[in-house]
Amino acid sequence: MTNYTHWFIRARLKTRQLLLLVALAEEGNIHRAAQVLNMTQPAASKLLKDLEDVLEVSLFDRLPRGMRPTWYGETMIRHARVALASLNQAHDELTALKAGRFGQVNIGAITSPGLALLPGAVAEVKRDQPTLRVSLEIETSPVLLERLEQGKLDILVARLFAEHDKSKLRYEALTEEPVCAVVRPGHPLLGMTGLTLRDVVSAGWIVPPAGSVLRHRFELMYQEEGLAPPLNVIESAALLFITRMLQQSDMIAVLATEVGRYYAAHGIAAVLPLAMPCHMDAFGIITRTDRLLSPAAKIMLKALKDESLKVYGRRLDPD
Repeated sequence: MTNYTHWFIRARLKTRQLLLLVALAEEGNIHRAAQVLNMTQPAASKLLKDLEDVLEVSLFDRLPRGMRPTWYGETMIRHARVALASLNQAHDELTALKAGRFGQVNIGAITSPGLALLPGAVAEVKRDQPTLRVSLEIETSPVLLERLEQGKLDILVARLFAEHDKSKLRYEALTEEPVCAVVRPGHPLLGMTGLTLRDVVSAGWIVPPAGSVLRHRFELMYQEEGLAPPLNVIESAALLFITRMLQQSDMIAVLATEVGRYYAAHGIAAVLPLAMPCHMDAFGIITRTDRLLSPAAKIMLKALKDESLKVYGRRLDPD
């Protein structure tokens, strides 16, 4: 039997208190936070004090020029954002159902599965549920994981790294991500046989930004061959810039193999016959274990798992 004696019921926690916590975190000042919420400063101060009294902790340090969250405050702000996002999602789902739509699912993916996996899965969903709204973001794994935690995304196809808190995440591995060297069509190196890293050490490279995992592995790849990493580099992860730069120069770009093959298939670039033993870690489907998926998200999750068998030969357990 469900327990209805939650602390927030006994404390008579108000939605406006959650809104105030988030507004204070963003504004850093109770006067501006009150203005944002269209309430008086005394009313905002009382809401905050009532909440602190119930929790028996100080949520904000009162400073000469504003307010700063304490550790307790940071915790409550994080959960307030999640709770408000969930309530917004409930409203969006109800609005969609009343309008005759099936709902909405928000997906985040890194670039490679964004090209190889997502189009087929989304097409499958839209064939069966044309009115289901699909929102897709292509970003780096850390950005996507932050948005998943905030409740802005329902499902990710991304990576988990050692520094990520995995306690409330479900991860289902799909595949590792090999990388390749990509050049413009007609590049002089395309005619060479037996190409090695030593042949391209003096070439110009477009590489991932410093500090990224792939950049580290790219440089390590050269060092393991007893070579110094290339000095003539451009740092960028922007695919539109990279493809345009390749077309206007003889530079070489480091890309995920799936992305490189996509551009090669469309005549935008060519994959260089050069071994690149600096693959990225595996990526997979990531969902939250502490939140229920909406009906729309469940349909999308099933489609992703069906498509993963076709694309990666990976059979995942149905939910």
